[in-house]
Amino acid sequence: MEDEDVVARGLVGLACALLLALPATALAGAVTGTVRLEGAPPPPTKLPVTIDQYVCGREKEGEDLVLSPQRGIRYAVVSLVDPPAAAAALPTALDALPTPEMDQQACSFAPRVVLVPAGGTVRFLNSDRLLHNLHSAPGASVEFNRTQPKGRTIPIVFPTPGIVRVSCDLHSWMRAWVVVAEHPFYAVTDAEGRFTLRGVPPGRYRLRVWQERLGTVTQDVVVRDGQDAAVVVGMTGK
Repeated sequence: MEDEDVVARGLVGLACALLLALPATALAGAVTGTVRLEGAPPPPTKLPVTIDQYVCGREKEGEDLVLSPQRGIRYAVVSLVDPPAAAAALPTALDALPTPEMDQQACSFAPRVVLVPAGGTVRFLNSDRLLHNLHSAPGASVEFNRTQPKGRTIPIVFPTPGIVRVSCDLHSWMRAWVVVAEHPFYAVTDAEGRFTLRGVPPGRYRLRVWQERLGTVTQDVVVRDGQDAAVVVGMTGK
């Protein structure tokens, strides 16, 4: 979670800087909330491991839907559909953000989801004592197919906003996602399904929540002058 927090703080810093373009009377607030699964959770999935069991284990827990005991959804991506006009200044400050990292540990990507601003770089690591492979999904905005021995770091630039699926051809169950942000108002939910978007100017907004298995939902939210807005976003299981 440390890497996600570092990136989130960088995005928050940019959001606060953009507030300088707003009238002095406008006091920003935060949008805080939880993304939860509605209804009964689906049964857990087990993925068979057919190779490299000495590192990967004999089976893997399905990670496409990770829930807390209260059905909070981890690794959901929350963003503003209609960000403040001042967010157009974002491309001038991309280089100020820290570089997020995604590791490969016990034949799983960690974390499963990372945020990076458009034009930013993700550093891919390999902590396993075997060979992995980084492969973007066909038709992705950035295409790569790189073998990665243990200990090698591979930086990859993501120029275009969107969601890029990453997999390993050598270990078919491995999957991760790079979410390329077009403005500072993005967050990834934590292990309890919680998120915070800070530095949001007063106004009416629409939240977009994306999760790899459940798809996308939207919800309206109002930020009042100098006040925080709290929301609970429900997603339906599939």
